[in-house]
Amino acid sequence: MSIEHLTNMANDIGAFFHAEPVREEGIKGMVNHIQKFWTPRMRAQLIEHLHEGGEGLEELPRQAVQSMAESAEAK
Repeated sequence: MSIEHLTNMANDIGAFFHAEPVREEGIKGMVNHIQKFWTPRMRAQLIEHLHEGGEGLEELPRQAVQSMAESAEAK
């Protein structure tokens, strides 16, 4: 899947979770959604994209992907 498509999907999910009144809950919700519904390959592509600068990722998706990356590194 193209990184542009993954970025757009992440931004769409981020738009939904942006409505959470507590920012950390929005990030957790987005991480949970991506972990449940995206394949490991899709998640890895998005994390790699973030490490390469994350062009096109909006703020909430960027924070969620960073959280996933940190969790993956801790394991």
